[in-house]
Amino acid sequence: MKAVIIGAGEVGYHIAKALSSKNDVVIIEKDEEAAKRADELDVLVVEGNGANADILSKFLHNADLLVAVTGVDEVNIVTCMTTKLITRNKLSWKDTKTIARVSNPDYIDSPLTSRAQVGVDLMICPELALASEVADVLSSPSAIDAEMFAEGKVKMTEFAINPGSRLVGKQMQDLRLADCCIVSAVFREDQIIIPHGDDLIKANDHMVVVGKPEAIENLENVFGNEVPHRNRILLIGCGTVGFYLAKLIDREENADLRIIEYRRGRCIEVAEMLENALVLNGDGTDVNLLKEENIEDMDVVVAVTDSDEKNLLCALLAKQLGAKKVIARADRSDYLPLFEMVGIDMAVSPREATVNEVLKLTMGKGIQTLTTIEGEKAEIIEYTASERSKIVGKPLNKVKFPKGALINMVVRGKETIIPRGGFTINNGDRVVIFSMASAVSEVEKFFK
Repeated sequence: MKAVIIGAGEVGYHIAKALSSKNDVVIIEKDEEAAKRADELDVLVVEGNGANADILSKFLHNADLLVAVTGVDEVNIVTCMTTKLITRNKLSWKDTKTIARVSNPDYIDSPLTSRAQVGVDLMICPELALASEVADVLSSPSAIDAEMFAEGKVKMTEFAINPGSRLVGKQMQDLRLADCCIVSAVFREDQIIIPHGDDLIKANDHMVVVGKPEAIENLENVFGNEVPHRNRILLIGCGTVGFYLAKLIDREENADLRIIEYRRGRCIEVAEMLENALVLNGDGTDVNLLKEENIEDMDVVVAVTDSDEKNLLCALLAKQLGAKKVIARADRSDYLPLFEMVGIDMAVSPREATVNEVLKLTMGKGIQTLTTIEGEKAEIIEYTASERSKIVGKPLNKVKFPKGALINMVVRGKETIIPRGGFTINNGDRVVIFSMASAVSEVEKFFK
């Protein structure tokens, strides 16, 4: 397919990188340095304003997709509108799908929405998607990642096995998970393991568990942690991401939320809008302030300021002072593995939601949800099987499924099933699959 990407910042660069191996990609970027960086990829880079109709019209012919991900909401929306006007006036041209990255809550109030009436097929708010992801993780104190599938009927959670966990040295079968849960994969240093019952659990393993949401929420005892009576959370930074997250936490009955924000005016504004949060005017790197707020009693500290470096420092200080789990926002993708390497429990990036949604559009009509895990080493994909899908109508033990992939769950109507060897997938089933990155293209063939 042909994709035109407007903006070569962190989000645009990684979308181009993900698409460039199999697709024809054009990037339009007005910043010279960002354009030079994008030029390292196997794509066509054009310096200019992506919202300019004259520039756009030169590259939209036969374009399947336009993705506008500059840092300015209005530029992204106008670019999508202009694209629709240009392509609709050319009868022989394709109706180009448009995606706009939008952060202003005046334009969007959910992670994903459609504004087709104004020329935007899909609006994505990375900040709200990030806040939703972190909120899901906060519901499980020992989790380091979480994602929902099949309209909330299936949940994926990634747990970290601490060196002191009682599970270290035991076999997978000793976990005794409920029948509606399955361990999809284990990440161990640079290895990705699809586990068997007699495989041993080791310290620092990251285990990906998929199952019914209510069963996943009960896994705290399995992974060696008791759910606290009240979840004590300290949020550092209350900009766009912080406020989205604070609103989600504020709704939870068992949450004790405190917020540190250095802008006094913003503190007053936030305090008036949140009913149950304690808002403090201060600096998240102030050790005395952290000690005064009993940082050692916090179940989770989340640093989501607009500075990656400050988030790292705040999270490391919190960890050093005794916080049980620390989460830090990192807008720069190359920081994510570094954050976790130095002791951050979970590093999160706003760009991943946008990248995942774009990849979903390029991979096929049957994909409903896609999420990358462990720095894009693997993916969990939700397909809807159709009567044309090669996997339909055959027992799974008769299907030569790729070794690097595993069918985790099937949702059939209101029923959620962990499929065994004799199970047969039907037309209309929603199928949740774990796949190593190397096996994704092979998996896709079964659902075409």
